Amino acid sequence: MKELKPDHRIKMFEESSKSHASKNIFVQILIFLIVFFLLYILQSLAAYLFALPDIMKEIGKDHDVLQGTKKVNYSYSKELTYAVFEKTKGRLILLFTTLIGTVSSIFYCRCIEMRKVGSMGARKRKLVQHYLIGLVVGAVMMTSITLLTVVSGANSIKLCTGINFGIIALYFLGFFVQGMSEEFIFRGYLMTTVGGANSPAIAISISSVAFGLAHISNPGINVLAMTNLILFGVFAAVYMIYFDDIWGGCAIHSIWNFTQGNIYGISVSGSGDSESVFRTSAKSSHAFLTGGEFGIEGSIFTTIVLLTGIAAVAYLIRKNGIGEKSQPIKETE
Repeated sequence: MKELKPDHRIKMFEESSKSHASKNIFVQILIFLIVFFLLYILQSLAAYLFALPDIMKEIGKDHDVLQGTKKVNYSYSKELTYAVFEKTKGRLILLFTTLIGTVSSIFYCRCIEMRKVGSMGARKRKLVQHYLIGLVVGAVMMTSITLLTVVSGANSIKLCTGINFGIIALYFLGFFVQGMSEEFIFRGYLMTTVGGANSPAIAISISSVAFGLAHISNPGINVLAMTNLILFGVFAAVYMIYFDDIWGGCAIHSIWNFTQGNIYGISVSGSGDSESVFRTSAKSSHAFLTGGEFGIEGSIFTTIVLLTGIAAVAYLIRKNGIGEKSQPIKETE
C-alpha cells in the first residue's frame, strides 16, 4: 500500500468547508457585503448613542442655537457629531464600539454558517504565546518603517512633553479591541468562508482587497496607501495561515496601530494626531516617502517592510509544506 506524507492542508479552510455557507463565491461576497453593511450600521449607532451626551452638551454651548438664530438640522448635527468624534473621548468610543464587529462576525459564522469558532482561527492552543509573538512582530515592523523614514530624512521625530500615559493606556485597550475586530471580520470570517470552497490564493486576495476597500473613504487615501492596506491584508492572512490561529494577526494589527499612533505620533490611516510618546513630523514634501495626510501607511517604506514580511512568512509556509496536499512517497507491501 502507499504511505502518505503528513497532511499539511490549511486546517481552518478544511473546517470551514464543512459549514452551511454557500460554495458560490459571488454569493459569499454578496452576503459578506450585507453583513459588513449591517455591522457598520450597528457600530455607528452604538458609537452615536455613547457620544450623544457630549453632542447635546456641545449644542447647549452654541449661543446661536440658544438664541434661536441657528436651527439644529441634519447638516449641523452631522458636523457637530464629526467634531465630537475627532476629540479623544470620541475616538476612544469609536475604537471600543468595534467590539460589535468581533461579536457579530463570530455570531454569524457560528449560528448562520453553523461552523465552530476554531474554523475562524479562534483556538485556545498557544493563544497567549502567539499573541505575545504578534505584539513583538507588529511593533518591530512599525518601528522599522518609522526609523526608515527618519534615516532617509523624510521624517523627524522628537519626544513629547506632558505625556498623558493614562490616555495612552486607554488607546492601547481601544486598539486591542479594534485590531481584533477587523481581523475577525476580514480574516476570521471572510477569508475562511471563501477559503472553504476556493483556493487559498483566492481567499487571501478577496479578503485583502475587501480590507483595503473598507478604508477607501479615509482622509488622504491614495493609490500607494490603498496598495499598502491590501499588502497588510495579505501579510495578516499568510501569518494567520502559518500559525493556524487568528491571535497573532490580532496582536500585530492592534500593536501596529497603537505603535503608529500613540508611540510615534503618526496619523493612523488618516485619523489625525492623538496623544503619543513621540511626535513624528514630515520633513519631505514627497507624500510617497512620508505617507502624506494618510500617515506613514501611505509611505513606500511601508510597502518595503510589508513585502519583506510577506516573503518571510511565505517562505516559512512553503518550507513547512503548509497548504500542500498529501502525496504518496513510497510503495510498501
